[in-house]
Amino acid sequence: MKKNIAIAMGGYSTEFDISIKSGETVYKNIDTNQFVPYQIHITKENWWLVDDNNNKHLIDKSNFTAKVDGQLIQFDAVFNTIHGTPGEDGLLQAYLNVMEIPQTACNFYEAALTFNKRDCISVLQAYGIKTAKNYFVNQGDEIKPEEIVQKLGLPCFVKANRAGSSFGISKVKKTEDLEEAINHSFKEDDQVIIESFLDGREVSVGVINYNGETTALPVTEIISENEFFDYDAKYLGKSKEITPAQLTEQQTNEVQQEAIKVFNVLNLKGFTRAEFIFHDNQPHFLEVNTCPGLTEASLLPQQAEAAGIQLQDLFTEAINACFKK
Repeated sequence: MKKNIAIAMGGYSTEFDISIKSGETVYKNIDTNQFVPYQIHITKENWWLVDDNNNKHLIDKSNFTAKVDGQLIQFDAVFNTIHGTPGEDGLLQAYLNVMEIPQTACNFYEAALTFNKRDCISVLQAYGIKTAKNYFVNQGDEIKPEEIVQKLGLPCFVKANRAGSSFGISKVKKTEDLEEAINHSFKEDDQVIIESFLDGREVSVGVINYNGETTALPVTEIISENEFFDYDAKYLGKSKEITPAQLTEQQTNEVQQEAIKVFNVLNLKGFTRAEFIFHDNQPHFLEVNTCPGLTEASLLPQQAEAAGIQLQDLFTEAINACFKK
C-alpha cells in the first residue's frame, strides 16, 4: 500500500518562496509508484493542503490531518523542505515528534543547535574543526565597533545568527559601517554573529544518508560575482558554481571528511550541506544547512547529479530512511 507523504514547504521566514520551490521539486520528482505526495503549505496564518487545482484544504493541527472532498487524509511521513523557521530550527520536528509522525530532516534538538550559528560553531570548535574568529552581539547590547575590529580585523562579516540564504548579512570594510550592518542583521534576528574574514576558495559539500551509509557528495566551488555568496548569487544566477570543484584529490578528501565529521558530531540525518573556505589551505567551517535548498538552482541537486544519483532515488531514500529508528 502506498504511503501518504506530506511535503512541508513555505514557513514563517523570508525564505518562504525558496522553500515553496524546493517543495515543488520534491513533489515533481517523488516516486508515485511508492508514495502519494501532498503539498503542505506552512504559513503563519494557517497550514494548508494545496491540491493540483490550487485549492486549499485546512490542516487540523491537533492531529496533522486534512479533509479533501469529505475524505480524511492522514500522513505516514513528512518530507521537510522548509528553510528557516519552523522547519529548520526544530519547531516542526518537535511538533511531529509529539504527533509520532516521522520526518526526513534531523531531530528537533539538532535542528535548533545547527540553526543557531553561535552554538553550532562553539560545539564544533571543541572537536577541533577550524572556524573564523567571532564576536557576538544581542539586540540591546552596546555596540563597540573599535573592540570588534580589534578582535576580528577588517574586512569582517556581520550575520543574523538564525537566518539562512544569506539574508541579513553584510561584508564590512570600514569601522564606521559596522553599526549599520549590525542593525541590518537585527531585521532578521535579535542575535548577531560577526566573523573575521577568511581569504580563500569557498566550497559546499552535501552529506546524505544513502544506502545505509553517510556519504559526502561531490564538492561544489562557489565563485560569486558579488562581494560574497549572497542571496543574488545563490538564487539570481550571480555566481559560478563548479561541480565537482577543481580541487586536488587531497583537498577534496579533506573537506569531504570534515563535512562528514560535522554530520556525525552533530548527530544529523537526511540531507545536509556544509560550507567551508580553504583559508591557509585548510578547510574552515562556515555553517551547515539541515534543510538545504532543493530547487533547480540549488547546490545539493547539482552534487547528487554529479554523483550519478537521480532525484527520485535521492528522495525515495530519504523517505524510507525516516521510517527507520
